[in-house]
Amino acid sequence: MFNLGISVCLMSNMEESVIPHHSLTYGTSRLAPAISLVDRAKEIELAEESVKLHVHGKLEVIAKQIRALKEEAELILQQAEKDIELHKAKCQFEKKAGQTIYLYAKDSGEYFSLLSPKEWGGNPPHPFKGAYTMNPDRSFTEIPFEMKDSNSH
Repeated sequence: MFNLGISVCLMSNMEESVIPHHSLTYGTSRLAPAISLVDRAKEIELAEESVKLHVHGKLEVIAKQIRALKEEAELILQQAEKDIELHKAKCQFEKKAGQTIYLYAKDSGEYFSLLSPKEWGGNPPHPFKGAYTMNPDRSFTEIPFEMKDSNSH
């Protein structure tokens, strides 16, 4: 039993000697300068300032990301509203993904047609509003009409 107590003491002495001197909150020799409460308070204040700056920087990055995500969400919602309005347009045929369809407006509302303004001889029966392609997710992509070959459906 006595030997066990000594070995524990020796082990704990070994552990103490492993602690680096710069980590201690007190001087390790009589020649080391005394660490006063004022010095300790300054150290804490410096650490606090450093942590605050670091946290502020991280929070700024997060705030920028939140603003960017908010803008992206607003664009997604605007596009969704536009897609819903386009789906409300009258249509006498089945809309297929990848197919180019043409939106016209008349007094009773908007409607889709498979005929482009060029196929009407440049004089469609109602005002032309735009050319669209329906995507596989049922959203729409507006196609610049002047750049699109009107005969490909």
